[in-house]
Amino acid sequence: MNNSRHIIITGFMGSGKTTIGRGLARILRCEMLDLDHVIAEREGRTAGEIIEQDGEQSFREVETRILQEVLGNSPRGVIALGGGAWTLERNRNLINKHGCVTVWLDAPFELCWERILLSGSSRPLARDEGQARMLYAERRPQYALAKLPIRLVANRSTDEISAEIAERLPALDN
Repeated sequence: MNNSRHIIITGFMGSGKTTIGRGLARILRCEMLDLDHVIAEREGRTAGEIIEQDGEQSFREVETRILQEVLGNSPRGVIALGGGAWTLERNRNLINKHGCVTVWLDAPFELCWERILLSGSSRPLARDEGQARMLYAERRPQYALAKLPIRLVANRSTDEISAEIAERLPALDN
């Protein structure tokens, strides 16, 4: 794998972006950043708090600004995006401009929803199952633009999924 490129992990909330990203970074022996965590550190508020207090549009502007900083200033590694970051064309253009490899964790809605409920955290853009299901359906066409789709099923371990991604990355360098 070309270590000069960031590997971007995208997918719906609850798909396992942060967990899989950590596992992949461990295999590749590189840094891993969770964009929502970086935003929270820099802004002093979580993504959910920013959305609740300032609105989604304001959050998306912060998200794009910090994504640009991370892509330009961080050592090459794995970056787990928030669920909506990849859905914005300006973010996809930024990611593509930096030559990143993009991985879509294609998890079934039911698995994502189960994980959302288990996390117990408030999701301002998915307050109930109906709202989450609509958002999931809206975002799938953008997620499908990623270079490497990884179909997830409930019984696969994080290690298995991370290993599959690591094995498939070299083919994307051609």
